[in-house]
Amino acid sequence: MTLGIKLEDVAVEFDGHIALSVTELNLSAKSIAVIGSNGSGKSTFARLLNGLVKPTRGAVTVSGVNPDTKTTGFLFSNPDLQIVMPTVFEDVAYSLTNQKLSKDEVRTRVESALTAVGLIELQEANCHTLSSGQKQLLALASNIVREPKVLVADEPTTLLDLPNTKRITKLLHSLPLEQLVIVTHDLDLAATADEVIWFDAGQVKQVGKPATVIPAYRKHFE
Repeated sequence: MTLGIKLEDVAVEFDGHIALSVTELNLSAKSIAVIGSNGSGKSTFARLLNGLVKPTRGAVTVSGVNPDTKTTGFLFSNPDLQIVMPTVFEDVAYSLTNQKLSKDEVRTRVESALTAVGLIELQEANCHTLSSGQKQLLALASNIVREPKVLVADEPTTLLDLPNTKRITKLLHSLPLEQLVIVTHDLDLAATADEVIWFDAGQVKQVGKPATVIPAYRKHFE
């Protein structure tokens, strides 16, 4: 049973500007889509969930603990931001640095992650020769190798064509996570989640099932 994502009296302020203000929010669904226009607060919310952003006030918990990169993985929209090593294998293995694992344990986990995303045959390839879709799969492998409880995917399909969008979407929903959070402008992708949260002007405007929230969001901009 998941403990979920909880925000209590949370505000995030940047240079005197309130980027996010949430009185109370409890999210327990397995998969959650986060939608909203640019500057609505959705990216700030996403970064709260793994500690990249700290609240100015209030409390944020993920799976019952303060959020950090150990419990929450983060998939950026641009995979190049997450590539740090020359080869595919080395890049995924780098995510296990300081985990005190043996070489055999590292190899087993890296190969398992690469197999899961379909890149095992490219483990010795140079990361920068990969296609955009393959790079996003690599970034996903670098996350799942750490076995996070929660994964936040920030615009994971922005740079992808339709086949790779479908592939990434299917992979994300198949992962053994407590919760998956997808921040997206793609309403078709948002519709694949169990629950949708709509941010507007730094506040939660609506939370509910995709069939309820997405039509309301579309209507708002007509």
